[in-house]
Amino acid sequence: MYYIVESGKSFDQASADLEAAVKNHGFGVLHVHDLGSTLRGKGFPFAEECKVFEVCNPGQATKVLSTDMRLNMALPCRISVYTEQGKTRIGLIKPMQMLSALSQEPALIQVAKEVEEKTILMVDEAR
Repeated sequence: MYYIVESGKSFDQASADLEAAVKNHGFGVLHVHDLGSTLRGKGFPFAEECKVFEVCNPGQATKVLSTDMRLNMALPCRISVYTEQGKTRIGLIKPMQMLSALSQEPALIQVAKEVEEKTILMVDEAR
């Protein structure tokens, strides 16, 4: 269900490279949640770094929402860059498995397959 790779890059470099890879593959970054900073800013001792990138391809999102509006709750796709025990990792929940749990619509399975292929390429490129 997950696709996670380890990167030899720093957290900051992997984050910057992911953002570039997202754009290179025709998606946009809608928002970046810096969970590590947010938790520390709220007074919680959190040693790891974690940024969650909300990414979207408008054409694919339109296909999904036009077919089943309830799936707005599963959009946009999220790709995370995080540290764990001194290692930088980049990962996502595979869209095909997630979407197939929410809908059996054949057209949506094809969209999820296309999005999954692209998001995995982004992760691999940023690695």
